[in-house]
Amino acid sequence: MTTKIIDKLKEVEAKRGIEILLAVESGSRAWGFASPDSDYDIRFIYRHEKEWYLSPWDKDETIEFMTEDDLDGSGWDLRKTFHLLLKSNAALLSWFYSPVVYVKNEKFYELFKPLADECFSPIAVSYHYLSMSKKYLETCRNDEVKLKSYFYCLRTALTGKWILEKGTVPPVLFSELLVLADDFTRNKIENLVALKATKGESYYHPNDWELFGFLENMIAENEERSKSLTGGKANKNEMEKVFREILIN
Repeated sequence: MTTKIIDKLKEVEAKRGIEILLAVESGSRAWGFASPDSDYDIRFIYRHEKEWYLSPWDKDETIEFMTEDDLDGSGWDLRKTFHLLLKSNAALLSWFYSPVVYVKNEKFYELFKPLADECFSPIAVSYHYLSMSKKYLETCRNDEVKLKSYFYCLRTALTGKWILEKGTVPPVLFSELLVLADDFTRNKIENLVALKATKGESYYHPNDWELFGFLENMIAENEERSKSLTGGKANKNEMEKVFREILIN
């Protein structure tokens, strides 16, 4: 499948006249709890030729595609990427920590990655994951729960806790987030990870109310503690300098 993905990205480059600077997996396959029928969520950053950026007119800065064999692709132009970085966009930051990389321009990565870490805003990213975890928690408040939703809630809640505990951009791999859970709870979750690997995306599982209580308490604690978090350290002058250097190189 990796070969198919890379071929598709090359096709997009040729068709749209762009260069893909970074392409990664960004979904359950990157998180480490995919189901057999999970899509491939391909996310990428691209740039046009320099002349493209000299136009005074607004242009489309997003490329999306979906193939018959479940390749779900979505990419952002370099200029849009910098606008999102200024806001410490959680999805964008996570791409640089994906364990599954399809395309990587080393010069771009060398220039952009330190900037991404510097722009990381604990409070902005924390509230992003807090909002998601609260939404998913409500979908899990039933006797039978879609296992996919349970994992989305676990991942976003643990990610929020990571920011509070570590103060760094959270890891993408779910297994790395599990260090924040006690041994008993971690064992429960790991058993569910093994189960999910054998079940389809639509599988419903009897609710483990003890685990639900763990989630509910963690999300409430995250919400209270996140009020004291700080913002990022974005330097627009430095960002502009890096933007120009990426375009030239």
